[in-house]
Amino acid sequence: MFRSVLVVCVGNICRSPLGERLLAREIEGADISIKSAGIGALVGHPADPTTADVAQTHGVSLDGHVAQQFTADLGKVHDLILVMEPGHKREILRRAPELSGRVMLFDQWSGGTGIPDPYRQPRVFHEEVYARVAGAAAAWALKLAPTAARGVAR
Repeated sequence: MFRSVLVVCVGNICRSPLGERLLAREIEGADISIKSAGIGALVGHPADPTTADVAQTHGVSLDGHVAQQFTADLGKVHDLILVMEPGHKREILRRAPELSGRVMLFDQWSGGTGIPDPYRQPRVFHEEVYARVAGAAAAWALKLAPTAARGVAR
């Protein structure tokens, strides 16, 4: 059973904070901690304004998010590390090979091809990424906390 999940992307300002908040919403009530980080984090920055606005239109707040850097030590304190792209997994395993059994794609159960980065892309692309992250969060929720999962991306 997983008690802590770390969602990882590059800058920790678009996909991973969105994934963190959506997954937390999907499993609300389950005893699982959800955090996020970036392999090249814009440390100290809030969520990207376009990502935050798109999330808000779907009822998800990214308020209070502060980007943090992924480290091997941070990875070690989480049971599961969900990455947005296959390259992120390779980078984490390069930095911390001991985490190999803990790293999976965020969209593992909803395509397994990775979720592209919307940073500096048009709002419509952010909307597409939101939909993919939401679907993947709902799919993971059914695996992580089936009794708590909302079961539908909103």
